[in-house]
Amino acid sequence: MGDPTAIQRLAQDVRAEVGKAVVGQGDAVESLLIGLITGGHVLLEGVPGTAKTLMARSLAYVLEASFKRIQFSPDLMPSDVVGTTVYDADSGSFRLRTGPVFANLVLADEINRTPPKTQAALLEAMQEGQVTIDGTAHPLPQPFLVIATQNPVEYEGTYPLPEAQLDRFQQKVVVDYPDEANEVEVLSRHLSGLEMTDLAGFGMKAVASVADVIAARSTLAHVVVDAGVVGYTAQIVRGTREHPSVLLGASPRAGVSLLVASKAYAMLQGRDFVTPDDVKAMSARCLRHRIIVRAEVEIEGYGADSILGDVLDKVAVPR
Repeated sequence: MGDPTAIQRLAQDVRAEVGKAVVGQGDAVESLLIGLITGGHVLLEGVPGTAKTLMARSLAYVLEASFKRIQFSPDLMPSDVVGTTVYDADSGSFRLRTGPVFANLVLADEINRTPPKTQAALLEAMQEGQVTIDGTAHPLPQPFLVIATQNPVEYEGTYPLPEAQLDRFQQKVVVDYPDEANEVEVLSRHLSGLEMTDLAGFGMKAVASVADVIAARSTLAHVVVDAGVVGYTAQIVRGTREHPSVLLGASPRAGVSLLVASKAYAMLQGRDFVTPDDVKAMSARCLRHRIIVRAEVEIEGYGADSILGDVLDKVAVPR
């Protein structure tokens, strides 16, 4: 799996298999693959019914990876996420009862519906690849990807993620409604008797494994980034801080996330070097959730994506 063209073929196979169940969300599936390869995490923002859960389940299915779903709610406790120790009367000792975070792909559904204390229970897992229960650290399976979802329009009874928590996500992907042709395809599949819970019924099959993902990670270190592309990335990140409509711009850590994700994006195109177009393609996904827009500007409908568009237009592309 050391050849970028082999990784490109693997990604194409994965997207094709996931596409048997999920219609028209190619960019989101690509982002989840990039998150898996780089060890990043992905926030999916979209209204209910846009196949976010199906996408996560399908990706785990075709990679033969373990999958757990956590439905976040106001009464969810940290121990419901990471697990706890319980007393075993038969052995007379305590044993670990692992929580749903112990999986390769963890879907944190409606993460903004649970209080900050429970949201924070994911923080160590996302950052360190381990959780601490009763003072003992427990490593999580590798690869490990948190896929969090949130509804962009319903705010009643929600707990918006603080900036520090948002910054733990490598990417934020907007999952929009399908276009008309894709929506017709979704309806046609339903009429043909396909059930969203029956992945095998879609004809999907496993085309890779978690071992392939880990092998792809080792290839990531050999993707070349020249000085011009590094400078281009830095200028984009700095441009978000200098924009007059921004209250808080992207941090240096955001620039690192953008560069790493761009390397994985290049590999998915079959290349072992990063181009400015790779950085440009990943800019919105890696930076939009790390920009705080001034309130008076946001009211007028001018958001982070618009600001990033301005920045990308102004920064000179290296030749």
